[in-house]
Amino acid sequence: MDERQRARRPGGRSARVGAQVHQAVTELIREHGYGNFTVGEVAARAGVADSSIYRRWGSLEALLTDVALTRLNTRSPMPDTGSLAGDLRTYAANVAREITGPDGPAVLHLAVALSGHGQQGRQAGDDLRAERMRQLQSMLDRARERGEHAPDAFGVLDHILAPMYIRVLFGMGPLTPDYIDGLVDRLL
Repeated sequence: MDERQRARRPGGRSARVGAQVHQAVTELIREHGYGNFTVGEVAARAGVADSSIYRRWGSLEALLTDVALTRLNTRSPMPDTGSLAGDLRTYAANVAREITGPDGPAVLHLAVALSGHGQQGRQAGDDLRAERMRQLQSMLDRARERGEHAPDAFGVLDHILAPMYIRVLFGMGPLTPDYIDGLVDRLL
């Protein structure tokens, strides 16, 4: 294959395999829950060899962490509306769509489950929380640079994200736009 053919395949097979494996993990979590499937089942569902998964991720926990982190980074981008109130409303609405969408509850349950399973699981949970806090901090720092008074990242976590996560995890009703705006208003 010459260079021109390679250039037309951004990501190529590796990206395609990664997407298939991530989708397989999400489906298996949704169907069976955390800890109730193997790398072999992920491989079979994704149509790849077990060895491909071990070579790329090393372990099931590392794969699960990658799935959760990827969802955090690609599904809830940090908005820049020009104001903290606008950023928080947009961000909260994005998170609400993420965690209530077809794969959202599965990924949310995955993030929670990772935290409680051995040293590798605890590290995965720590990595997930650190990434979410890094995202929040970047939004809050940007607001401060504009001269706005901004809460700390734990304030956003405690007053906006945690109530939404709890509602989804325990099936406590929809995350309506009015509910989300109320969370932001109370924080600010």
